[in-house]
Amino acid sequence: MSKPSSQTASNTLLLRRQLAELTKRPIEGFSAGLVDENNIYEWDIMIIGPPDTLYEGGFFKARLTFPPEFPLLPPKMKFVTPMWHPNIYADGTVCISILHAPGEDEYGYEQAGERWLPVHTVESILLSVISLLSSDTPNLDSPANVDAAKEVRTDIAGYRKKVRRLVRRSAEEAFD
Repeated sequence: MSKPSSQTASNTLLLRRQLAELTKRPIEGFSAGLVDENNIYEWDIMIIGPPDTLYEGGFFKARLTFPPEFPLLPPKMKFVTPMWHPNIYADGTVCISILHAPGEDEYGYEQAGERWLPVHTVESILLSVISLLSSDTPNLDSPANVDAAKEVRTDIAGYRKKVRRLVRRSAEEAFD
């Protein structure tokens, strides 16, 4: 059996510290824990719909998957609960700048400083996702879900109705 590299050992320690901190001092709006106690790279996330937003009252399950190169590379976040938002792909994958690999954006939508930096934490990621869900007007510049973006542009009432329906369903399923 090979020894873990110092990079793997240090990122494991970093993730364990972040998990311990979130357990000791929970942040309002989300909870985090491991999917499996033997795998520090897979986290279960529960985001509570932010007050005074379309998502208020919802309970949204997600998975945060960290690469072995963390914190040099960002984790991937994917909602397990069905979501309808221009910046969340149909499969639930979250598309926000701080989860994009470091460096220049080949399409020119983001500056390097808006993308992943190793100083980001699980807390800063989840607060960014809560901020995304809190916005009255989602960013439509480079949508991950083109259909949701189109509905925001052409039928905002229909968009809001669909989101509220998903929120109700998420709350019902959270207590099943």
